[in-house]
Amino acid sequence: MGSTRVLVTGGAGFIGSHLCKKLLDNGCRVYCLDNLSTGAKANLSDIIGREGFLLAEDDVCEPFDFQVDCVVHLASPASPVKYMEMPVETLRANSVGTTNCLELALRHGAKVVLGSTSEIYGDPEVSPQPETYFGNANPVGPRSCYNEAKRFAEALSMSYHRAHGVNVVVLRIFNTYGPRMQAYDGRVIPNFITQALTGREITIYGDGKQTRSFCYVDDMVNGIIKAISSDQAVGQVINLGNLNEITIMDLASRVLKKCRSSSSLAFSPLLPDDPRTRCPDITLARELLDWEPEVPLDQGLEKTIAWFQRQGEKD
Repeated sequence: MGSTRVLVTGGAGFIGSHLCKKLLDNGCRVYCLDNLSTGAKANLSDIIGREGFLLAEDDVCEPFDFQVDCVVHLASPASPVKYMEMPVETLRANSVGTTNCLELALRHGAKVVLGSTSEIYGDPEVSPQPETYFGNANPVGPRSCYNEAKRFAEALSMSYHRAHGVNVVVLRIFNTYGPRMQAYDGRVIPNFITQALTGREITIYGDGKQTRSFCYVDDMVNGIIKAISSDQAVGQVINLGNLNEITIMDLASRVLKKCRSSSSLAFSPLLPDDPRTRCPDITLARELLDWEPEVPLDQGLEKTIAWFQRQGEKD
C-alpha cells in the first residue's frame, strides 16, 4: 500500500494519530483532517513536517476535498466525558461529517473505512457480541448522542454502498487503550492509571463485576490497516477488539500492582446505561482480515503506564 493516499479524519486523536504514523511509515501519503476539539497537535509531533504528511486543521462538518484513495473516518468525540459535553457536535460529526466523507469518496472513487463503535450494542443481552446482534441501546439516554450517531453513520455508509456503489467498510471498534489517551476522559484505563499514579482513590462504578475486554492500540491500528487493504471487507460490518474479558475489579487490581500504588478503592453508583458486559465476536475479522489482537493486557498496560509516567514528569 506504499503509494496509497489516505485521508484520516480525527487523525490528531488517540487512535487516529497512531494510524497516521503507521500509514506514513508504510509509505502512504497521509492527510489528517482534525479541528482539534478533542485531538491534539502534540499527538502528531513526531510526524508533523515529515514528507508525505499534511495536517489540515478543519472541521469534518465543513466542505473539504482531497484527492485520495481511501478515507478513514474517525472524527468524533469518543470518550464518555467528551461526547456528553459535546452531544450536538458528536451527532453532527457522525451525520454531516460522514456525509462529507462519503460524498468525497463518491467524487473520487475512494474507499471509506468508517470507525464505528461497540457502543451500538448498548447493554448487550448476548455475549460475546457478533455483528448480527442488533443491540440493546437506549435511543434517548445520556449516551445516545454517541451510540445513535454511530448507528446513523453505519446506516448512511451502507446506503451509499448499496445506492451509489461506494466501497465501504464499517469497523465496530471495541475498548482500545494505549499511549496518548487523555487522563480522566471517562474511559476506565486512563482513569485508573492516573488515579493510581497520583495516589487518589480508584473510582469503581457499581460493584466492579462488569466485564470489559481491552485491545492495545497497535493491534487496533493493524486491524484498520488490514481493512483499508482488503477487498473482501467491502460492504461488511466487522468487529475489532480483544477477546480476553476481565472484570473492572480485576483491572483495578492489575493497575494498582503495576503502578506500585497504595490507592484505595472508592465505590460510586453505576453510571446510566453503563453496559454490564462488552466483548467482541471477532470471527469475521479473522476470516476477512486475517486479524486478531496479539498484545497481552499486562504488556499493554505496562506500556501505557510508562507513557503516563513520562507525561507526569513533563508536567
